[in-house]
Amino acid sequence: MFIPIRTSVIPKQTPYANYGLIVLNVIIFVLTYHPHVVFAGFTRETRVIQDWAQIFVLNSQNLQVWQFISYAFLHASKMHIFGNMYFLYIFGNNVNDRLGNVGYICFYLAGAIASGVGHTLFSNNPVLGASGAIAAVTGAYLVLYPKSIMTILYFFFFVGTIEVPVIWLILLKMIILDNIITPTLGSNMPIAYDAHLTGYGFGIVSIMLLLWTRLLYNDHSTMLSMITQWRRKSNFKQELNKNGYDPFSGFRIGVDNSKEDISPKEKEKQEKILKLRLEITKQLNISDLSGATHSYLKLIAIDDAQVLAKQHQLDIANHLMSIGSWDKSAKAYEKFKLHYPKYEHIEQVKLMLGIIYTRYLGKADLAIKNLQDALDGLTDPDQIKMCREELEKNTLS
Repeated sequence: MFIPIRTSVIPKQTPYANYGLIVLNVIIFVLTYHPHVVFAGFTRETRVIQDWAQIFVLNSQNLQVWQFISYAFLHASKMHIFGNMYFLYIFGNNVNDRLGNVGYICFYLAGAIASGVGHTLFSNNPVLGASGAIAAVTGAYLVLYPKSIMTILYFFFFVGTIEVPVIWLILLKMIILDNIITPTLGSNMPIAYDAHLTGYGFGIVSIMLLLWTRLLYNDHSTMLSMITQWRRKSNFKQELNKNGYDPFSGFRIGVDNSKEDISPKEKEKQEKILKLRLEITKQLNISDLSGATHSYLKLIAIDDAQVLAKQHQLDIANHLMSIGSWDKSAKAYEKFKLHYPKYEHIEQVKLMLGIIYTRYLGKADLAIKNLQDALDGLTDPDQIKMCREELEKNTLS
């Protein structure tokens, strides 16, 4: 048995909406839960909720509009409510943090509706429970935090914990194994697999659309960013293999460069540059940021004018900043800003530069310039607040 116990992502703000939904679900469970047997003539029927609450179960045989929401607040047992609320707590807090309280509640209810519709399209059985809405929340978490790590408590012959990438936990275990493979094995458990899969699909697609249309702020850790980075790396690699040309070094691969009018010393330098650039690309393709950064520092030691491909340059600058190499990270960001001024999130690069200059390098004039430029393009409220606070500090000093 596997039980997720915590995620590596910590919410920046208290997820009031998610806590409110958990409390509301528990209250409704206490008010409605009542397992009992009902006889209609010679038919014996076991019910798990109060008779007056039966109208709120999603039942395709007696379908009412409100049932597409009400069913998600009813539960069939203590383990049912506990399991659902536990997973809502694990995955919902961070999604609430990204969507805001109002946005999160709307998303949760929309996930319940979508899951209910999916269930009624593929099944005639009545359904109740929050698992479809929670599947939507889990799908949203997958898109927003695919690089996060989940600590899992496992029970076999012994008990222990293990850290698992969330992308594998949700995709392989929760979606494919639990809701696609398990039903084909003839499971007799009364589980609404159709509602679950519809919920996951709704959560993934809707959040991807919100990120793609920029209605939701897209940082560099989302699934959309991962796909974009992968596509750019793939295109760059294809161009490199097809044309035999590194567009940043000006040096052709597989061509007799001895005919070019350069000195042996310069030729040796160009070969070192080319070797290091190819090495950086390979290291970044396998997510070896430390190795790529080391190679980049060797590269600029040979030729300080060298600039990497857009995403590669940004990845290196981000890593230099994360390890506290403030001066080198500032120079890497400055190169990025100079060579890629039309980058879609250039204001965030300027904000990062402003913070580095003011907090770590003591260069108030450069800090103010970058912060003022960043403020014109920022849309995230937290980043705007941070930018203004840093500007105020520099102005006061």
